[in-house]
Amino acid sequence: MHISTVMRRSRIGMKTVTLTGVLAVATLGLAGPSAAQSDELEPDEISHSANVSHVANIPRQGVNEDFTHSDLAFWEDYAIQGTYGGINIYDIKNPRKTELVSQFSCPGGQGDPTVTPDGSLVFMSVDYARSDDSCNSSDSSPADPNAWEGMRIIDTSDMNNPEYVGSVQTDCGSHTHTLVPGDNDDVVYLYVSSYGPAPVFPNCQPPHDSISIIEVPLDNPAEASVIAKPNLFPDGGAPGTAGCHDITVFPEEDLAAGACMGEGVLMDISDPADPYVITSVRDSNFAFWHSATFTNDADRVIFTDELGGGGAATCNEEIGPQRGANAIFDITGEGDNREFEFRSYFKIPRHQQETENCVAHNGSLIPVKDGDIMVQSWYQGGVSVFDFTDPDNPEEIGYFERGPLPDGAGGGTWSAYWYNGYIYSSDMAKGLDILKVRGPEFAGAQRIKMDHFNAQTQPRYRD
Repeated sequence: MHISTVMRRSRIGMKTVTLTGVLAVATLGLAGPSAAQSDELEPDEISHSANVSHVANIPRQGVNEDFTHSDLAFWEDYAIQGTYGGINIYDIKNPRKTELVSQFSCPGGQGDPTVTPDGSLVFMSVDYARSDDSCNSSDSSPADPNAWEGMRIIDTSDMNNPEYVGSVQTDCGSHTHTLVPGDNDDVVYLYVSSYGPAPVFPNCQPPHDSISIIEVPLDNPAEASVIAKPNLFPDGGAPGTAGCHDITVFPEEDLAAGACMGEGVLMDISDPADPYVITSVRDSNFAFWHSATFTNDADRVIFTDELGGGGAATCNEEIGPQRGANAIFDITGEGDNREFEFRSYFKIPRHQQETENCVAHNGSLIPVKDGDIMVQSWYQGGVSVFDFTDPDNPEEIGYFERGPLPDGAGGGTWSAYWYNGYIYSSDMAKGLDILKVRGPEFAGAQRIKMDHFNAQTQPRYRD
């Protein structure tokens, strides 16, 4: 293992990574790896720890039935699920009786959603070239100068009747994005993460060491526009990186943690329109820096490594416990002198079959009263609940998983987040799962109630 820390105090930028012996990036396509109909995937072989129960499943259906299901956002009694075909909106007032209440059909992978604090707008990432920005668009090519990729804006003031209100084109599209609150209630910002530049792509030129920042005036969202493209890595960053995959912000501390393909970064966002990198870290065991999660006090970060791009079987003895895993880092120092200090790795202890795509993916903190506990998706490795209160000795304390999909099909859980007492898992092939985890360590978390939640806009749950 080799880890290095790089300090930067100027406005900074980005990179790419190679992987030996494992599929480096999986191209899922609009229908994704789980295009098989849900009735072809039965019966399930569900297994789970004694403290985790399966409360409900809402299968893929309707206009988005044939599309991979991806990330999640929450507002009051609603869960908003992205898909490669649009969004699904569920009524979760009674989680055990969750039901689909509306769908928005507008193809363009991968459908990463966020919701404004008042629930009136949902933003949806599009990272596949389309003929135009409409919901009637067709597949295109990033080599076409007239192709469109970027951000869609959906009016959800009536959750039963979402309506398309606008779009913003961004360089290299929008693989993911992060909602950043403005200084007042009149505006929000979106940090758009994207990657994969090439000289033949007129709208995605290398080196692409930047993110796009969209400003959204909430009283007129159709006027949203790109206001900045800060270069996060003016020195080029880690070899091979050419964009960021995901950014998590912690607004109360004016911090962001970015997973930027070849390195993890800590950013100052005190001016949300002009973020800059404070420090970064590289790790030879990491193939693809995928996402980040802060602790409640923002004094520690978990970075995930999406070894194999989400399409490879990496939860096995051959790959081992330090690749395709989480890496836990303390944040030391103050101000622009902060650095990352490595503590340990965490990977699910259950080996998966060679047909099961499995690697660290999206998760969130569980707001327990004492300590640090997280829930996380591992594709076909299932949902894992793990305790990293002792950052040198993290351990799994609960899990839920299905058996392998038929004929080696790809799938599994994309995102698993805690929201108001339950775990919601977006399963690429199976739709939406609702889980309940029990135990005395979760008693305090049950009392934390949020009115909205975007996992990449991380709140402080407790003082």
